[in-house]
Amino acid sequence: MIGLLQRVTQASVTVEGHLIASIEQGLLVLVGVERDDTEQQADRLLDRLLGYRVFPDAEDKMNLSVRGCNGGVLLVPQFTLAADTRKGMRPSFTPAAPPEQGLALFSYFCEQAEAQYPNKIEIGEFGADMKVGLTNDGPVTFWLQVK
Repeated sequence: MIGLLQRVTQASVTVEGHLIASIEQGLLVLVGVERDDTEQQADRLLDRLLGYRVFPDAEDKMNLSVRGCNGGVLLVPQFTLAADTRKGMRPSFTPAAPPEQGLALFSYFCEQAEAQYPNKIEIGEFGADMKVGLTNDGPVTFWLQVK
């Protein structure tokens, strides 16, 4: 399972011209589900992203997690993160989970996030043509992958 974390000052998701999710300071996390991913991997990725220290402390060092700074988390499903881009001029999506499996695991991931970090989770729409807006703070971006 893949999480592309971006530290943001704001982020939002719009579908068909309607704002469906937004946060102020926090993490925008693009989430990719691969074929062999399990709930155990989803749990590990969630634990890592909620605890990952990417926010500055009083001395301006990356020592605070999103919990530590009371930031928001915007979870956006992104099928293309699981693409194999190692050869050719077109990505292969063979490593990506089929839509039913991807939806089930992304939904599980979001439910767990809401249970562990209530009132601070916003969620994009699985399978929708989303417009994602953000202001990356830093920029600070990290790729987390749990195999």
